[in-house]
Amino acid sequence: MPSHTITRRVLYADTDQMGIVYNVNYLVWFEAARTELLREAGLPYAEMERRGYYLPAVETGARFVNSARYDDLVEVTASVGELRPASLRIDYEVHRDGELLVTGFTRHAVTNRDGTPRRPPTWLTDAFKRCLPTSEPR
Repeated sequence: MPSHTITRRVLYADTDQMGIVYNVNYLVWFEAARTELLREAGLPYAEMERRGYYLPAVETGARFVNSARYDDLVEVTASVGELRPASLRIDYEVHRDGELLVTGFTRHAVTNRDGTPRRPPTWLTDAFKRCLPTSEPR
């Protein structure tokens, strides 16, 4: 289960005056895919918070190859791209009918509720590792 894909229909509210998806909305889609990726790995985000761990975003990036438009059906795929001692990077791809539209990433620190960086415990690291494309952390 190295990746997870969600499918969503582009809403009118997702688009700008030109009828294409407004760029910041891809970050919302990234979050939805990331949340489901972690849930699929056995780590619902609410459970992680209940145990005192948080994943604030510290960096984001996106490359726009083509535009999604109102009423398109798109697939957003998320996978762990890099795992470090107290952070991870999630990589994303957005496709429409097999055509690549957007690639992106979010980098997250692992912190406590107050935002202090923490090394994740084994149960958290193991869940992240289940999302890596290979069995070895990168």
